[in-house]
Amino acid sequence: MRVVQHGCLYQVTFLATIFPVNCYLVEEENGLTLIDAALPFSANGILTAARNIGKPITKIVLTHAHEDHVGALDRLKEKLPDVPVYISVRDNRLLGGDYSLDREEHQTPIKGGVPKNMKTRATILLKEGDRVGSIAAIEAPGHTPGSMAFIDTRTKALIVGDAFQTRGGIAVSGDLRPWFPFPAMGTWSKPSALESAKKLLGYQPTLLAVGHGGLLENPLTAMEKAIKMFEMKL
Repeated sequence: MRVVQHGCLYQVTFLATIFPVNCYLVEEENGLTLIDAALPFSANGILTAARNIGKPITKIVLTHAHEDHVGALDRLKEKLPDVPVYISVRDNRLLGGDYSLDREEHQTPIKGGVPKNMKTRATILLKEGDRVGSIAAIEAPGHTPGSMAFIDTRTKALIVGDAFQTRGGIAVSGDLRPWFPFPAMGTWSKPSALESAKKLLGYQPTLLAVGHGGLLENPLTAMEKAIKMFEMKL
């Protein structure tokens, strides 16, 4: 496990040199908001990181329902039974095993694995603009129909789940990078992912925090380049 701090954001990475999977701890005055739950074996590492920061985890927020973002959720809830869990209204269905598509959505199959025996269900369902402490929810469909990103309103750090990756080179979700193709392989709708990437760029983030890869400071130029490259391919 590796922990990298950037102000009040802590990136917690598992399998850093092989298949990096990130989750994040956002520090608030009286506690920590955990964004994503990484892999099934990650619970103890996440709890250790929180203890080292010196504050309790008071909220668990999920960017989307894929297994490398919700893997430790059940084990965390065993240790933190009173901590609420947040996910988008749309991906709450996916978390429950419902792969059906709405009429207005792109009629391409939802990809990526979702744990089949997940016991935990969300306490609170999120929509665009909802606040969870200092972070605001942004609907960013593409990787999954209900993917969300979260921006820290204090610092403009943007936590995007798999809407972008930086491992193997920065890319929009769905734009395959040979050195790390897995986010692209798990992307549901490339056109939706492109539109969401443009939307996220509009927030003018100071820091890009992704599900796979390192933190990227002053990311606007790199995000613009990734968007243009993907737009040309589509």
